[in-house]
Amino acid sequence: MTTDTPDMRTVHVALGSRAYDILIGGGLLASAGDTLARRFPGARAAIVTDENVAVRHAATLKQSLEGAGIATATITIAPGERSKSFAVLQQVVDEVLAARLERGDVVIALGGGVVGDLAGFVSGIVRRGMAFVQVPTSLLAQVDSSVGGKTGINTAHGKNLVGVFQQPGLVIADSDVLDTLPEREFRAGYAEVVKYGLIDRPDFFAWLEANWRDIFSGGSARVEAIAVSCQAKADVVARDEFEAGDRALLNLGHTFGHALEAATGYDSARLVHGEGVAIGMAMAHRFSSRMNLASPDDAARVEAHLSAVGLPVAVSEISGDLPGPERMLDYIAQDKKVSRGSLTFILTRGIGRSFVARDVPASEVLSFLKENLPS
Repeated sequence: MTTDTPDMRTVHVALGSRAYDILIGGGLLASAGDTLARRFPGARAAIVTDENVAVRHAATLKQSLEGAGIATATITIAPGERSKSFAVLQQVVDEVLAARLERGDVVIALGGGVVGDLAGFVSGIVRRGMAFVQVPTSLLAQVDSSVGGKTGINTAHGKNLVGVFQQPGLVIADSDVLDTLPEREFRAGYAEVVKYGLIDRPDFFAWLEANWRDIFSGGSARVEAIAVSCQAKADVVARDEFEAGDRALLNLGHTFGHALEAATGYDSARLVHGEGVAIGMAMAHRFSSRMNLASPDDAARVEAHLSAVGLPVAVSEISGDLPGPERMLDYIAQDKKVSRGSLTFILTRGIGRSFVARDVPASEVLSFLKENLPS
């Protein structure tokens, strides 16, 4: 990672001929046109965004692109996880084709994880692959979903079950746009920041415990947290691009979290992705303690920090009814992290000591769910 200033960072994702940079800092949205014109000379662009982000940021990006001579079409979708669907995928594909964009042109994802996942999938399948740029506008997208090339949509069977690996050519993470996020959405993204400390960076987790208020208020602490998170993910992706080994560690908390999202019907009023991850990470640490892999003190420490920033840590904090333990186990078994029917979880031997646990007995998971789901 190269450091330009405390408020501007570049993280390199080392993938050989498909390597790319993550630019992190304030004011990057307004200069995006010049940046893209240098890296994609002669290209035109389709900006894929959602209705909420479009109101706040689409004009700035479009003006920057067109000021740099990049002809631009804007495609707007409804906000929320339910837009990661076959129907919306078809809509965006049709609009990209109607704009007569060619293979060498660029699909730009301007938005959070939903927009990034959907637009990335579109770029991977239209004309058998177009250039792709991520301009993430949520904390969650800046530190997680915009990096690593995993794209896709949801189905009734579960989350992200249809998609492709499509690496971006560039990620532009403007830390200033996070000031426009609702507090709940910023907190949800922070869960993914915490995840990197819990996987294998215990010193980073301790730094977060001491500095989270400064991260929430902005400035150099925020840029630092985003840069460390992106570097952590970039290191893993460079070792294991297609999730055959180490990259599975990035799913800490996600198997429980994805099951909870499916159980709530992807209703963001009840649960957003980062909140599901927060509950999932707390559950993964409690389950690790239950399996005598880690101290209950570690689980308590994780829960204390997540609760301090306002994130949920228990299923009981989700409003409305939820399926029973047996149905929740079905959602877990449908998750894409299951291989040949065996239950796979990311568990831990302590803070920053996560590992891939394969062949976890379903009976143990069911018993744990019975203890943790509201009666």
